[in-house]
Amino acid sequence: MIELVQECGGKVLVGDSPGVGNLRAVARRTGMLAVIEETGAELAEFSAVRPVKGGGIFKQFEVAVPYLEADRVINLPKLKTHEMMTLTCGVKNLFGVIVGAAKPAWHLRAGDDRELFARMLLELYLVRPPDLTIVDAIVAMEGDGPGSGDPRPVGLLLAGNNPVAIDLIAGEIAGIPRQLLFVERQAQKLGLPGSDRQEIALAGVPLEEIAVPPFRLPPIADVQFGLPRFLKSRLRNQLTTRPVVVAEKCRLCRICVNACPPGAMKVHNDRVEVDYRHCIRCFCCRELCPEAALEVKKGLLLRLLEQLKKTSR
Repeated sequence: MIELVQECGGKVLVGDSPGVGNLRAVARRTGMLAVIEETGAELAEFSAVRPVKGGGIFKQFEVAVPYLEADRVINLPKLKTHEMMTLTCGVKNLFGVIVGAAKPAWHLRAGDDRELFARMLLELYLVRPPDLTIVDAIVAMEGDGPGSGDPRPVGLLLAGNNPVAIDLIAGEIAGIPRQLLFVERQAQKLGLPGSDRQEIALAGVPLEEIAVPPFRLPPIADVQFGLPRFLKSRLRNQLTTRPVVVAEKCRLCRICVNACPPGAMKVHNDRVEVDYRHCIRCFCCRELCPEAALEVKKGLLLRLLEQLKKTSR
């Protein structure tokens, strides 16, 4: 992408805001820094922010300045499953324009409401829509994504000027049921361009020729929807999935403790403990843990309901 933009006479800045660590360190570890230096592009640290007025529920966002000031923005997501949003692709990738330290605060504002978090992502996208989105689905991720999943060879690139439409098609290719695509559900409620499947014009390989078995999804099952608030609070641990520390893998680096949006994690007696009364099930801890020392556990009632469904079949 850098070389293609340079061929058109453009000056390239490569930017992002990692959840943990600074961009230069992350870019070096992933190999991106070597490419940037080799091509003469510039690494754009997302540190300075500018307040931008929102147009919906969320009245203001503090967005990275280089993103706002760029003449053109090319959004380069990877196709991955996600334990909170089911799918992370074009729209979710734009959460990277929120500077690292502010990310937990946004998770905290949405709490465990996936619909509200999806609404926030869409309103953030509308603040400054990217000009082009290209999804790397050559090797995607399935399972416990976005950080602990398994590689899934797909062999595709998806591109377009509307990340909402691209995400809808990406979910279709991955075989993800529409009711689990929280961003797409919210986009449809808002009537955003790209949310109506019938209005999306496709080019390239016909979808019916793309034989991709359905992706294995993360265990994000949640049967709280529609329950009264007093029952949600009483049965929450039994009706949801939650992160559980695997003691033998944990190295007490405290990354999860420091990154937890509601501060529901602490180190006690040389162990990381989770206060599930305050855990919002955002799974940031799992996403950021360098040791894969957190697993997902399903509540008892949730397991029983799933077993009943299997039996009824």
